[in-house]
Amino acid sequence: RDDIKANYQATIDTVANTGFTGVEAAGYNDGQFYGMAPADFKKSIEDAGLEVLSSHAGRPLADNTKDTNWDEVWKWWDTAIQAHKDAGMKYLVVAWIPTPKTLVDLKAYCDYFNQVGEKCNAAGIRFGYHNHNFEFTEIEGEVMYDYMLKNTDPAKVFFQMDVYWVVRGGQSPVEYFNAYPGRFEILHIKDNKELGQSGMVGFDAIFKNIDKSGAKYLVVEVEKYTGTPFEGIKESYNYLANADYVRASYK
Repeated sequence: RDDIKANYQATIDTVANTGFTGVEAAGYNDGQFYGMAPADFKKSIEDAGLEVLSSHAGRPLADNTKDTNWDEVWKWWDTAIQAHKDAGMKYLVVAWIPTPKTLVDLKAYCDYFNQVGEKCNAAGIRFGYHNHNFEFTEIEGEVMYDYMLKNTDPAKVFFQMDVYWVVRGGQSPVEYFNAYPGRFEILHIKDNKELGQSGMVGFDAIFKNIDKSGAKYLVVEVEKYTGTPFEGIKESYNYLANADYVRASYK
């Protein structure tokens, strides 16, 4: 993220030269991506030989969800959805929500996401939610993540599972694949540092069971870097490219 701020195009070119085929943006703000108009952003990515896949963006509700100004919320989403469409995005993903205090608040987010998903569907974009580890805590006896999966419409909301944060939450990605097959259209493939360093995530089992997840795309994210970010993404790419169980999952 620091590199892309310092030298945008050189960073994009390095990602492409490493071997990756697409990007997920994390720089949306007020109708622009990294300060560029959507069409200009799209061109910059495609000129580097990459696909514009997805973007993290979102508008939280009021702390007391009942106090939400819905006119402002939907105005924000109308702008965001149009910008993502103009940028050629296939997916628009909410990266987090404030931890709800009650199930009523969590249900409000589920209903909200169903409505956003319907709007995104109308624009030809899939809408999803990305987890951290707090979603595996309980609210009034309900595990947040399970509650969200059960109370969102699969036709309107997919889940971008971050496998590292699932493990950090004390859970198994594969068990979620089995419990909610097909709900995880994008997986964030991540480790404590570069991929494969910690041994804690269990990538072997994840890839052996990936068909159950519904994953269409894998997004590599490096949580912490041992060296430079460019060295980190190269090491992570090479780890996946040379893992037998990764190749076997795509035969």
